[in-house]
Amino acid sequence: MTDKKEMLRQIKDEWEHILQAFEDTAGLKPGQLLVVGCSTSEIIGEKIGKAGSKEVADVLFEPLRRWADKLGIFLAVQCCEHLNRALIVERSTADRLNFEPVVVIPSLSAGGAMSLAAWGNFFDPVAVEQIRADAGIDIGDTLIGMHLRPVAVPLRIDVRNLGAAHLNLAKARPKYVGGPRAAYPCD
Repeated sequence: MTDKKEMLRQIKDEWEHILQAFEDTAGLKPGQLLVVGCSTSEIIGEKIGKAGSKEVADVLFEPLRRWADKLGIFLAVQCCEHLNRALIVERSTADRLNFEPVVVIPSLSAGGAMSLAAWGNFFDPVAVEQIRADAGIDIGDTLIGMHLRPVAVPLRIDVRNLGAAHLNLAKARPKYVGGPRAAYPCD
């Protein structure tokens, strides 16, 4: 039991560090949308989709929500492929951003532990099929790219994993359009 508690504490500490480093790097603004895809199986060193952990998801979700609330950003938590990578959001987010809800409730075996944690902890959760997020956190190679606005820009921080899971971070920038005569603002 002590080993499990220690593992969960370590995951939470790593996660809080990742969130702070992402905040420092991504330049998120209030009102922007963040997509999070998370394989709790990969975090604990198992194959994606094979050992989902509600305990790990619960340890991750509350710091994520507090952090998003502090920044004033909206959250979308991606479900697994069994729900076609649908997303769990607050109904108020869906209404504000004009997302069309679909009818499904995630489970551990269809949706995954993190989407189940979002469903259980959001005030009024709904599932949606499509979004265009301004930034994303992908834990365990869950393929969040389909939910990011073009153009996705990878971000690097001082860590590359959460537990045993590979970590990818991204933000989106507007497309450059024009040609040789176009001018662009400096970033």
